[in-house]
Amino acid sequence: MDYNLLLDKISAHFENGLPFVIFSLPNQTTISAMLQQNAKAYSLDGLNNNGFIFAPFNYTEPSFFIPESDSEVFRCGFKGNPVALKPVSVPRKNEEEQDYIKLCTKAIEAIKRRNAIKIVISRKSDFRLRDFSIQLLAEGLFSAYPTAFRYIWFHPNTGLWCGATPETLVQIENSSFKTMALAGTQPLSARSPIFWGAKELEEQQLVTDAIIDNLQRVTSVLKVSNPYTHQAGSLMHLRTDITGILKSGKATLSTVAAAMHPTPAVGGSPKKFAMKFILENEGYNREFYTGFLGPILENGRQATLMVNLRCMKIDNDMAHIFVGGGITLSSKPKDEWVETQNKMQTMLQVLQPLL
Repeated sequence: MDYNLLLDKISAHFENGLPFVIFSLPNQTTISAMLQQNAKAYSLDGLNNNGFIFAPFNYTEPSFFIPESDSEVFRCGFKGNPVALKPVSVPRKNEEEQDYIKLCTKAIEAIKRRNAIKIVISRKSDFRLRDFSIQLLAEGLFSAYPTAFRYIWFHPNTGLWCGATPETLVQIENSSFKTMALAGTQPLSARSPIFWGAKELEEQQLVTDAIIDNLQRVTSVLKVSNPYTHQAGSLMHLRTDITGILKSGKATLSTVAAAMHPTPAVGGSPKKFAMKFILENEGYNREFYTGFLGPILENGRQATLMVNLRCMKIDNDMAHIFVGGGITLSSKPKDEWVETQNKMQTMLQVLQPLL
């Protein structure tokens, strides 16, 4: 199908309040779309049906699913126009800054008491849009971040979400799987070599160790790369690739997702305390930010599930951008605030024509 025709169909679907998802896998120039033919809210007990899953951060809350069987499915090529990413000026919001610094400080105090090794805290910031357009949103999103997993999701029960996430929760093909540990952030720089400080290296190792520990019981083979610098748009991260073979008959997509989510990169370590701290102290509902999403094929034997980072929710003329960061004993609250400001640029650059 022609790309412009697909966007016309998506726009009509959105205006009629019907669920849809449009997405592109990392480093691909093909866009896929599922247009659900009714407004039903489908749930999925096991990740074993073909379609697209949209799961919240708090996995005890409902996930949403667009089934392939009840959808029109389209694919088209998309070359996009080269986009020069320029920082977007953000008005200073003193109250937001002070609240986030207080939350960072509270997390550090909990870590000092040895209740946790790492706690990931987050916030959302609101931006008013001049004139919303699905076409402009899609053009900016799919053109700007070709190495990320890009998506636009809508369901009347969730609202409109979109993002460009660099982080894989798990990718499965039959018994083989791939995942990653992604932590540490700094703005894109021409400086070479890239320098990572003790805080970033410590955080990356914590995430890697926790993921390996979670996967031990569902894998028969596990291979771990050395950490390396990974560029995601205008940001750089530390990344470790983890691959392996799932245990025959004991590991399904559902069991792997449950073992992995939420990873220490979005929740913390230990998981139970970090989740309790987040739910009691962040002061807002993350909803689907730091949840996971992605296409499921071959009845769960093939899937690409991504962590929902670098994302936003668009509600009428308001965009809610979600950002966060990992807090460890060596974190400095002011630096953590600056890191979230840098992460916000990913979605602000997509929104620029609409601001």
